[in-house]
Amino acid sequence: MKTDEKADEKAAPLPDVIRDIERTPEDVVARAAAYPSSILADVAGRRGALHGRIQGLSPAMRFAGTAITVEVRPGDNLMIHAAMALARPGDVLVVDGKGDLSSALMGEIMSQQCVALGIAAVVIDGAVRDSEAIRALGFPMFAAGLNPNGPTKSISGRLNHPVSIGGVTVHPGDLIVGDADGVTVVERAKAASLLPLAEEKVAAETARIAGIRDRKALRPAWLDGALRAAGVIKDGETL
Repeated sequence: MKTDEKADEKAAPLPDVIRDIERTPEDVVARAAAYPSSILADVAGRRGALHGRIQGLSPAMRFAGTAITVEVRPGDNLMIHAAMALARPGDVLVVDGKGDLSSALMGEIMSQQCVALGIAAVVIDGAVRDSEAIRALGFPMFAAGLNPNGPTKSISGRLNHPVSIGGVTVHPGDLIVGDADGVTVVERAKAASLLPLAEEKVAAETARIAGIRDRKALRPAWLDGALRAAGVIKDGETL
């Protein structure tokens, strides 16, 4: 084989559908499920939280799982069906629907199918429909909005490539957690290392709330220092 032919092989693009990915370990997902999305966003450097427009259809909906990333053309859900065919129990479908709300990408039938397949949740930067039925089903569906229009099923897209959703880049295999506050994504490689920090954060916040309730710590200990650093009060001054 010629040298330039070898170079062409190395430069060959990835297929549109990547079937095998490295997932966040199941034990890490199970431990992460104990923490709110806000705690995980905090310990991840106050990043990874999707735009607030993407919310659960019910505040009671919550989930933790591994991201299966889906890129679709606005209004077409062909690749979501393909993702469902490849997904494993515990996976979360993360759909870059381009923020389009002109037609729903999923509804009750596909949600029922997700439940039967063991899919943990769906997160869509786009619209869904049959919201009452999905709420009654209890399937965690997080979307940017609702629309009764149905989708087409005819345009190709990509599976398990990085996508941008709600202002955050999501890679296949990342940890993704959602609850009443919204959705937080944590890079797969960092997920396990952040869990001890999440435990510490919860303990610190629990102690802070206890101090407030018993009237022993009615303002944060860092407040005066932060005000001095911001030039609000002078050195030696206090509120």
